[in-house]
Amino acid sequence: MDVEDDGIDIAVAAFRDAAGWHVEDLTHDHLIDIETLADALRRFPGENGALGMVAIDEDFFVLVRVEGAVTRVLLSDITAADDWDIASSAVEHLGLPQPEDDDDVVPAGRLDLLSDLGIAPAELGDLLDDDELYPDEMLSDVARLLGFGEQFDALVGLTSA
Repeated sequence: MDVEDDGIDIAVAAFRDAAGWHVEDLTHDHLIDIETLADALRRFPGENGALGMVAIDEDFFVLVRVEGAVTRVLLSDITAADDWDIASSAVEHLGLPQPEDDDDVVPAGRLDLLSDLGIAPAELGDLLDDDELYPDEMLSDVARLLGFGEQFDALVGLTSA
């Protein structure tokens, strides 16, 4: 599929082993729903599981982290579930009701998703609150904070700040 056709701006997996961080593209077939994405992430080796980073339509992002059978999710904007299947799947995975038309743009899920890797929930919350950043820029900042920013930016074609 062409990125312009499906709204997917970024879809990568990141994982860390003894050699360091690795970042690889995910195919659009992996982005049907959270379960399919989690299954795809489980094939990557990694000391702390694998992290899926998906940005859609310059509107929102989804972080999915798998460690064995455990899947944790953070959706940057709960209202995206009204328009996007993967966002709706994230809300369903989290056990939350689908958003109403008058719901506020707020994140849903686990702000502590990356705390054991060095990003505190408050730091991730501050990043999500930055109205000046697009989702791809937020994901780039997450990658930089985790230690693979240059690899991430090179793979997705962003210019590092």
